[in-house]
Amino acid sequence: MTQRLLVVDDEESIVTLLQFNLEQAGYEVVTAMDGASAFELAQSQPFDLIVLDLMIPEMDGLDVCKQMRLNKLMTPILMLTAKDDEFDKVLGLELGADDYMTKPFSPREVVARVRAILRRVGQSQNDQEVSRTEGTVISVGEVDIYPENYEVQYKGQPMDLTPKEFELLLYLASNKGRVLTRDQLLNAVWNYEFVGDTRIVDVHISHLREKIEPNTKKPIYIKTIRGLGYKLEEPQLNG
Repeated sequence: MTQRLLVVDDEESIVTLLQFNLEQAGYEVVTAMDGASAFELAQSQPFDLIVLDLMIPEMDGLDVCKQMRLNKLMTPILMLTAKDDEFDKVLGLELGADDYMTKPFSPREVVARVRAILRRVGQSQNDQEVSRTEGTVISVGEVDIYPENYEVQYKGQPMDLTPKEFELLLYLASNKGRVLTRDQLLNAVWNYEFVGDTRIVDVHISHLREKIEPNTKKPIYIKTIRGLGYKLEEPQLNG
């Protein structure tokens, strides 16, 4: 089945360029030129991925991303921004974007990023179909991770994680007790060079802590190892 993408940008030339290159790569592409239309489309139609510009009218990309996540729409989002300000990039990730690219960009690079994101999600979905009956689960404290089903439960309740958050948690859990550097996490989870921007790792670690830590100021699951990186460990639970 052809994968469906939503491309959102208010510059017609960019929309045309991205649509042409993504369709040439074999994707079905739907386009929108403002945030309100994009959000409506995302709610009413299934998409495998959204390429979302930051500076668009009516609702900017950050608002679209935020509202999608609040409405439990977990479609992967590749955010485009013309700004070099790290604040905008980090804020986009904090609101639930999975990746970002700064303009100007190569259409070929956009296609490569899209493929990388869809490959990770698709591989997990394939594993779900092949291995559903195996019932594999990775448990750490009160967190249960079901790799084949792309699901996580905390205290028996399902959690809403973005694809990147899931991949990061799964990698940490698969290496429980090991100290992992930010560069190791970048290479393993994002699986391409991110120009040393390890702040992306910190943002996603912060997201995970908000969802699984009883007290984010005193984490019992994901520990910061000063000067090195992070470690997921079995917590000492009371009772």
